[in-house]
Amino acid sequence: MDYLDNTNNDLGIKFIQKPFKIIHIDMDYFYAQVEERDNPSLKSHPVAIGGPSKTKGVLCTSNYIARKYGVRSAMPTFQAFKKCPELILIRPNFEKYKAASKKIHEIFSQYTSLIQPLSLDEAFLDVTHSSKCNGSATIIAQEIRRKIYEQTGLTSSAGVSFNKLISKIASDYNKPNGLTVVTPNDRLKFMNELSLRKIPGIGQTTMQRFERLGLRLCSDVISLGIHKVIELFGNKNGLDLYERCLGISNSPVVSLSQRKAMSVETTFSTPINARENIQEIITALLIELENRLKKASEVHFKNRRVTHIKIKLRTSQFETFTREVRLDDKMSDMIITKKALSTEFISLAQESLLNYYDTMKEQELRLIGIGIKFDKNFERQIELNV
Repeated sequence: MDYLDNTNNDLGIKFIQKPFKIIHIDMDYFYAQVEERDNPSLKSHPVAIGGPSKTKGVLCTSNYIARKYGVRSAMPTFQAFKKCPELILIRPNFEKYKAASKKIHEIFSQYTSLIQPLSLDEAFLDVTHSSKCNGSATIIAQEIRRKIYEQTGLTSSAGVSFNKLISKIASDYNKPNGLTVVTPNDRLKFMNELSLRKIPGIGQTTMQRFERLGLRLCSDVISLGIHKVIELFGNKNGLDLYERCLGISNSPVVSLSQRKAMSVETTFSTPINARENIQEIITALLIELENRLKKASEVHFKNRRVTHIKIKLRTSQFETFTREVRLDDKMSDMIITKKALSTEFISLAQESLLNYYDTMKEQELRLIGIGIKFDKNFERQIELNV
C-alpha cells in the first residue's frame, strides 16, 4: 500500500510515497579511521588523509579531532594546515581501504542482493523483501553495524527509513557510530525541523540563495505553498524541491551500473578571473579527480575506455560552457588499469582548460569543473608497417 501525503497545497497536487525499507550505511571518517585502527597512537591527534604535501593537493577526509579545527574533505592542504598546524597528514592507501570495503560489502550481501554502492564507504540497501531479522530493517541495520565492527574494527552510522532520501539524511543525523530510524509517521516532524543544507544536492551556493529568500528549514519551503515555490524556482526544480522538503522520494535502490562520466567541480562564492589562481584550482581538481577514480568501484572500469576530458566553466553571469577534448589510448589505459592520471593527461587537461578560459576574454568564473567521459571498449585496429 502506498503512503499518501495529505499536505494541503495550492495546486491540489497529491504526492504519493511507495513503501520501501531502505538502509543507508555510511562509514565514519573511513580512510582516517582505517589509519587509526592500524596505528592507534593517531587517535589522540588531528589526522587528515590527502596530499601529496602540506602545500599541494587536497584532503580526502579527516578525523573528528581535525574537524573541530575546521578541517574538512576537499579542502586544499595548505588551507588545512593554516587552520590546524599540528595536523598529521597521511598519503592515502587505497589498496588498504578497498580491502576493508570489500569485507563491508560482503556483510551487506548477507542481508540483500539489492545493494547500491555510492563509494568505498557508503551504500544503500533495500531490505523490503528480506526475511532476515524477521524483516525488521532496524534490527538488520544494527546487525550490520555490529558485524562491521567485529570484522574490521571500524564504526559506521546508519539511517533507516522508507526511502533513499530520508535514510541518507538520517545516517548523518547521529554521527559517528549512530543509528537513526525515521518511520512514515515521523516523516513530517523530521523534515520540518531539517535544515535545507542537509538535503542531498543542496550545496553552499544554493543555500546562500535560499537564505537570501529567508528560507532555512524545509518547513520554510512548505509554508510558501507549492505555487510560490514553482514561481521562484521553476516547474521542475520547484516541484522537486517541494517534494524533497516533504521527505518524499520514489527513487529505487539499483545495483551499480557503469557511469557514463566522472567529474569534480568547485564553486566560488566570489567570482575569480586571475589566471594563476585558476591554474592552482585546476591542479587541486585533478588531484581530487584521481582520488575519486581510486575510490570508485571496479565495475565502472570493466570493458571500458576513456574517450574524452570534460571541461565545464560557469561565468559570473551564470552562463555555463562545456567542452570535450579527445584522449589517446595511452592516457585511457593509464586510467582504466591504474586508476591514475598520467603526466600527459594532466598537462593536456591543464592546457585545454586554460586555453578554453582564454577564449572567454577573462570573464569572471563562478565554477570550474573537470572530468572524464567513458565509452565501451572496442577492438583496436592493428597498424602494420609495410
